Amino acid sequence: MHKIYIKYMVSLRCKLLVKEELARLHVKYKLVDLGVVELFNELPEEDLEKFRLALLNSGLELMENKKSIIIERIKNLITEMIHYTDEVPKTNYSELISEKIGYDYTYLSNIFSEVKGITIQQYIIIHKIERAKELILYDELNLTEIAYKLHYSSVAHLSNQFKKITGLTPSFFKQLKLKRDQNLEGA
Repeated sequence: MHKIYIKYMVSLRCKLLVKEELARLHVKYKLVDLGVVELFNELPEEDLEKFRLALLNSGLELMENKKSIIIERIKNLITEMIHYTDEVPKTNYSELISEKIGYDYTYLSNIFSEVKGITIQQYIIIHKIERAKELILYDELNLTEIAYKLHYSSVAHLSNQFKKITGLTPSFFKQLKLKRDQNLEGA
């Protein structure tokens, strides 16, 4: 099995683009997932270059630097866990990331911090707060439900992290949205 790593956000659209390019080049693959393409055979250099150019034309990037590949896989995994998965993880994030990426968490954490300038945990918190903001704006869930959905131990824990990241409480953030909506209706 030969793996190719591609820089892209986790999305159905990106996966479809990658699959279309592989089909166009008549390349058989086992898996396209989380920025990784598993091929049955290694691509000849000429076909790899065609694939690289096709991806660039689609706004995607073939990755070759090992650290960049690992960072991108961590980022894609975190995005998928927080934005696209509702199931409660059976283990903590560090164990899950280590298991999915296939490296010791300390090693992953050191590389991530070195390259991104923040810890994996800080990156997770930032994404969880971004997701909380989306859910607050959708106005379909209350704060207790949002805290549960994002795997916080309590609303207070969510509120504390929300305020640290945004400078606002979730309630005040929601009030700003309501005021903005009222102003738009009145205009």
